[in-house]
Amino acid sequence: MPTRTGKYACWIALACLVVPMFASYFFDDMFSTISYLFEDPARTQLGWDAVGYGLYTSGYSVLCVFGGLVVCGILLDKWGVRVTGSIFVGMMAAGAATVLYAITAGLPPERSLRIAYAGCMFFGLGSEIAGTAVTRSIAKWFRHGPMALAMGLQLAIARLGTALALVLSPRLVVENAGHVYSLAETARPAVFGLGLMAAGLILWALFVAMDARYDRREEILRQAQDDRRQAQDDKDAFRMSDVLGILKNGNFWLVGLLCVLFYSSIIAFKKFAGAILIPRFAIPAETAGWMVSMLPFATVVFAPLFGLLVDRRGRGTRWMVLGSLLALAAHLLLAFAPQGIPFFGYLAMVLLGFGYSLVPAALWPSVPKIVPDKVLGTTFALVYWVQNLGLLAFKMLAGLILGGANAGGQAALDGAVRVELMFTALCVAAVAVALLFARASRRHPELALDAPNKA
Repeated sequence: MPTRTGKYACWIALACLVVPMFASYFFDDMFSTISYLFEDPARTQLGWDAVGYGLYTSGYSVLCVFGGLVVCGILLDKWGVRVTGSIFVGMMAAGAATVLYAITAGLPPERSLRIAYAGCMFFGLGSEIAGTAVTRSIAKWFRHGPMALAMGLQLAIARLGTALALVLSPRLVVENAGHVYSLAETARPAVFGLGLMAAGLILWALFVAMDARYDRREEILRQAQDDRRQAQDDKDAFRMSDVLGILKNGNFWLVGLLCVLFYSSIIAFKKFAGAILIPRFAIPAETAGWMVSMLPFATVVFAPLFGLLVDRRGRGTRWMVLGSLLALAAHLLLAFAPQGIPFFGYLAMVLLGFGYSLVPAALWPSVPKIVPDKVLGTTFALVYWVQNLGLLAFKMLAGLILGGANAGGQAALDGAVRVELMFTALCVAAVAVALLFARASRRHPELALDAPNKA
């Protein structure tokens, strides 16, 4: 038996959990490969420029950074995944609907950007807490089974949403030199993304019903152990002082720093992939979409495999070091490879795809090993909070760096190289933190960070 919930129930629950995340990833990356639209405000009726687009994408992290993610993570531990998750899956969909309204309402650019920014803030907080609830739920349902494999599968399928966005968006909004894109044309990816979220809401409701049934069965099992039940409940009760305990945990900070550095070098890169790859390798937007889609497609195959490897062989911190080194090599290629040769772009995406699979497959299953179960939701939320601090800063910084690119030419190429230097520096720091985490694992073998997971 892989879990305590039956042979198939845990996998059905996982299938329900991945669809809201699939929709979230699609909506978050829907403009990544058509970001060239915002290099010149005159290209769209929407009228946004690169700085405005960078501001919009940074909105994802604002509420997360300014307390929302931490507070909601505590609520997740106090109220449980069903109540808290339902609130924030709904917030995610409402924020996405607000963004769609801002794009299609025909408002002046400054006002539409403000409304879209607000929508992206609510979408971002909803997505992060929904993601925390999903990760917390997987840790619960697969506590006695292949947790790293389950987390890898969730990550892989969710990133298919990114892959779909990267490939589909250039087809929904076809590149046409000299064409001014209407509001309806610009909004096509958002309309599709909102439809995906509707499906995600339905399947989340199904999971809530399954999880309630799971808890009822667990309660029946606990009633057979009445003598120890009250003592265990008192021991496992969440207290606000537990948050201070997390913040004093050095391993938490290593996980958080690795998360912010590594993910910023990839997620912020994806937001501006078109504006980087097109001038660097002299390719059309559709080709750039296929090129960068290698990242999520790679995780579809390799994230579950690497998760299975971590479950069976362990050595998680070593995989984190290797994945960070691969990401560093990829960004060095993107910054310094010969100009106008697409092969180097594809090679960089292969390396980045491997790194993007290795690090998360080892990183996320390590979190339940460094904190007690009763604060697991809060810990995941705190890690995401640290991550969003970096995403907020580096998305805005990337937009500012690329803001001088305007409609193309040498300025676009120079901007792409400068922003890649920033991502390279992030990867250097990520490698250093991963090495520190590996050293911490050797010094504290009782945490079993590099041990295989029990099956």
